[in-house]
Amino acid sequence: MPSILNIAAYRFVPIDDAASLRGPIAARADAAGLKGTVLVAPEGINLFLAGEPSALRGFLAWLGDDARFAGLAAKESWSEAVPFARLKVKLKREIIAFRRDGIDPIRAPAPFVDPPTLKRWLDAGRDDVGRPVVLLDTRNREEVAHGTFDGALTLPIDDFVQLPEALEAERHRLAGATVVSFCTGGIRCEKAAPLLRDLCFGDVRQLEGGILGYFDAVGGAHWQGGCFVFDDRVALSPDLLPVGNPDGQA
Repeated sequence: MPSILNIAAYRFVPIDDAASLRGPIAARADAAGLKGTVLVAPEGINLFLAGEPSALRGFLAWLGDDARFAGLAAKESWSEAVPFARLKVKLKREIIAFRRDGIDPIRAPAPFVDPPTLKRWLDAGRDDVGRPVVLLDTRNREEVAHGTFDGALTLPIDDFVQLPEALEAERHRLAGATVVSFCTGGIRCEKAAPLLRDLCFGDVRQLEGGILGYFDAVGGAHWQGGCFVFDDRVALSPDLLPVGNPDGQA
């Protein structure tokens, strides 16, 4: 059984004291022997961390003592080795760069669809009111090359900021459909969904928990390939182990 716990977690929440949080978070994570990346910004927090399970869960419990991060949902996976070289805790303008003024996922979130509901829609070939479902992959082409949902709308982008313009050429595919956007852990969908809704790109929903949450809840139904992750494991299979390494070795 792999012994290293890996977590991915984020939350959009107002953080007025982002600069002062960086030091305590870095000190606590370092003391716990964790490696990975934590981004802190006025719009929220984003974490990719790995370490000994009790130490990592202890860090998350400590973080949750701050009401803004209480109950933070973390997607878990496992590996034999820590897939990060070092710990980085950074203060950023955005926890996921989109560079679009006026986009506020805190005040104007799009509705979620949970993984079991999405699987049921895909099994049926329509949503609960009979509308077609278009799965919108908001990731870049390098990530998509590792795997995506069957029939998903993928875009020729190399950076998340290119998403709105790339979608203009596909607007005809979204008309009259229920659009379910998805990404690795959900953060890009949650950031983009308010803009896509305002630009009338169909009835936009977002996949709760992203691809990793879908794998954890329902496995690999309607999925082909692996899911690219931003660490040394490169990609995970639907059983949340490194692709091509059934024993979980990174």
